[in-house]
Amino acid sequence: MCGIAGEIRYGERPADVEAVRRMLPALESRGPDGEGLWEHGRLVFGHRRLKIIDLSDAGRQPMTDEELGLTVVFNGCVYNYRELRDELEKAGYRFFSGSDTEVILKAYHRWGADCVTRFFGMFAFAVAEHDTGTVTLARDRLGIKPLYLAETPGRLRFASTLPALLAAGGVDTTLDKVALQHYMTFHSVVPAPRTIVAGIRKLPPATVRVVRADGTATDRVYWTAAAHRTKTMSGPEWAAAVRETLGLAVRRRMVADVPVGVLLSGGLDSSFIVALLAQQGQRGLTTFSIGFESGGGESGDEFTYSDLIAKEFGTDHHQISIGRDRFLPAVDRTVAAMSEPMVSHDCVAFHLLSEDVAKHVTVVQSGQGADEILAGYSWYPPLAGVPRDRAVEAYAAEFFDRTHAELAGQLSPAWHLDRDHATAFVAEHFGQPGAETAVDAALRLDSQVMLVDDPVKRVDNMTMAWGLEARVPFLDHELVELAAACPPELKLASGGKGVLKDAARGLVPDEVIDRTKGYFPVPGIRHLEGPMLAKVRDALHAPEARARGLFRPEYVAALLADPNTPRTTLGANQLWQLALLEMWLQDKKL
Repeated sequence: MCGIAGEIRYGERPADVEAVRRMLPALESRGPDGEGLWEHGRLVFGHRRLKIIDLSDAGRQPMTDEELGLTVVFNGCVYNYRELRDELEKAGYRFFSGSDTEVILKAYHRWGADCVTRFFGMFAFAVAEHDTGTVTLARDRLGIKPLYLAETPGRLRFASTLPALLAAGGVDTTLDKVALQHYMTFHSVVPAPRTIVAGIRKLPPATVRVVRADGTATDRVYWTAAAHRTKTMSGPEWAAAVRETLGLAVRRRMVADVPVGVLLSGGLDSSFIVALLAQQGQRGLTTFSIGFESGGGESGDEFTYSDLIAKEFGTDHHQISIGRDRFLPAVDRTVAAMSEPMVSHDCVAFHLLSEDVAKHVTVVQSGQGADEILAGYSWYPPLAGVPRDRAVEAYAAEFFDRTHAELAGQLSPAWHLDRDHATAFVAEHFGQPGAETAVDAALRLDSQVMLVDDPVKRVDNMTMAWGLEARVPFLDHELVELAAACPPELKLASGGKGVLKDAARGLVPDEVIDRTKGYFPVPGIRHLEGPMLAKVRDALHAPEARARGLFRPEYVAALLADPNTPRTTLGANQLWQLALLEMWLQDKKL
């Protein structure tokens, strides 16, 4: 796990080494173990290293193979690198390190950009061909690893984070009005390639971009999980397949030259990971859970369940309790760690959790993704039986934070757009072939878009803020493919994730399987009061906020007068949604 950066110049002009050098400090937390820079005329690559595989200097980046004429910078982990290395060695390739980074170099040389189809893992990388000047950028199938882009005439820059590109300078920092509408409507998600900053884009998941020396580029989407019913199996057979495939996924994610722990929330997903690892013979596994002080009549922890799992499987468990003295200062640090505005209160939880976890281990497995691929959320059951021609309307009614008409009364006229871009985006996505039912279409959209730019990005940003690598076995692409093919009724059963619950039965305690679905409880944000409410008020009344004028003053005043009643469709605090955006913009000095 690392931070990558670079600049590609078109034509003969040399790349700006200092611009790339300015990006590296913004990536230091992602790679606290070392720094590297590679210059090659019109190309400059930069790298910050977190040592996970091959801890020696042989694994440092940027990595160059002079014999092959290639240089790579890479963020992530290729879990099957040993198998690929064996195959490449049989084909005559010689290796000078024990790293997965070098496997990417050799794989690219042998198979070209199609090498990505052979990788099991999470990755964002750039490979430069010395002789042609071609640069290939790639991102993993589920977008677990980020890759941000800033293109201007004659130049393309890339980085693992949006703030790194801001640090380089020369970016159009005006706000993207379409992205703002997505943020306010599509549950605070801004789908790729947009970001809230007009001059910065992101490479979509499962995409390879080949950039030639003259500036011409081509994109190719190399993977999708089709929801066709390609397998005919009984319910128990589907459950067995899920259990087997998830077991393989968690085993793959133990590949490391450092210890691997598990973030144990006490929910089914993380509990199942612990159970499968224990079944595979892992002993003394280190697990971590977090809890907060209660607030607004809401409990702030789920320690009862995480303690139960820790005892059941004999883990070395760390229970992290967060008081108000740690919570409030962490809010500003959490916002600073965000590559994009992320409204989920889980961000603060993951940031604080990662701070403590990083003192014990460098790699953890986490349970993100199960709800999006196996129908664990509340908005999926209402879509069951909805005709495909009414699926967009039904999805929007369940998931969107507000209607387009309501948004017109909340955004200032200067920032409002007449066209409903959020609904148009969903309609276009739902209209693509390969999703048979409304539930299939919603799960495909959520797994390819919402998951990428909400839960997965949240975990990546908050763990990497502390030099901690998070691995997500539920997003193993073979498991995602299996889940997409699974009949919706099996996923919707038992109140959601029915097939996963059946798969876990007999291994995970029934008390965890049959409990009411939980979330990372962070009462301090869900219920705004005291110093936290004052922080919110200050952000929305700041001179920068007034000058920007994103929201109608009467809307802001109404929310501040009643800070905890107005909620989005899914129950999020509307005031926090506004405040978080302003806090992020002010932190980034936009």
